[in-house]
Amino acid sequence: MELQAVLPDESAEMPPERLVEIAVAAEEVGYGTAWLPDHLLPPAAFGTTYGGVYEPLVTLAYLAAQTSRIRLGTSVLVLPMRNPYAVAKQAATLHRLSGERAILGIGAGWDAAEFAAVGAGFRDRGRRTDEGLAVLRALFAGEHPGGVFEPRLRAPLPIMVGGTSDRALRRAALLGDEWQGVGLDASGFTQAVSRLRELSDRPVRVGTRLEWAGGEAEFARAVRSAHDLAAAGAETLAVWFGPEQGSEQRLTRFHSAIADLVDSSSG
Repeated sequence: MELQAVLPDESAEMPPERLVEIAVAAEEVGYGTAWLPDHLLPPAAFGTTYGGVYEPLVTLAYLAAQTSRIRLGTSVLVLPMRNPYAVAKQAATLHRLSGERAILGIGAGWDAAEFAAVGAGFRDRGRRTDEGLAVLRALFAGEHPGGVFEPRLRAPLPIMVGGTSDRALRRAALLGDEWQGVGLDASGFTQAVSRLRELSDRPVRVGTRLEWAGGEAEFARAVRSAHDLAAAGAETLAVWFGPEQGSEQRLTRFHSAIADLVDSSSG
């Protein structure tokens, strides 16, 4: 199983240099991927509900210059709030700048107030997400007839689809390279993956997210959850470690606690 870190990007007071320090620590410990969240204009203050103070694709390019092995991705970029052509250009550029370490995680979004704030339609966001993914796929494959797309990919740029709704699972099954759930125990994960496999026989890598922000009882629960999810077939496990203070210590301790589950070749 690949162990992944969701970087803390929830505080406007946190200097961006802290993201570099935490990403470097995750890479050195052996995490395979570092993720950043996304919210453009949330209706309430950034924090545990709304992450994404620093725009993720720009910030991942900044992190790419300070790391060398760890994959760098969005968990998740709200695609229907954006022009998919611009997203494709940004993601392909990040992939080239990072030495082909980018992964584009996308989702349809969930907050109607935020969609309204940026002038994007909410009720048709699922359809526009699927259409945007089709545009991304065509541009990345060099098959779009409308113009010349550069930089062309020298290596595949994986697309991760996040979400647990049936629409999200269908999207992952048909258009994604990876799928990431959230808030799932082993039973819920098994059910979601079973549904995803029913929808397509494409080889989609599967995983989910959990969190441990401190506390001994919570740590024990998170470690048990990691073992249960690994037994259920999770190929990736992304962990949010809470606010940036102490993140390096928490991610190091968690990695050590489940070292027997971690694929050493993934980091």
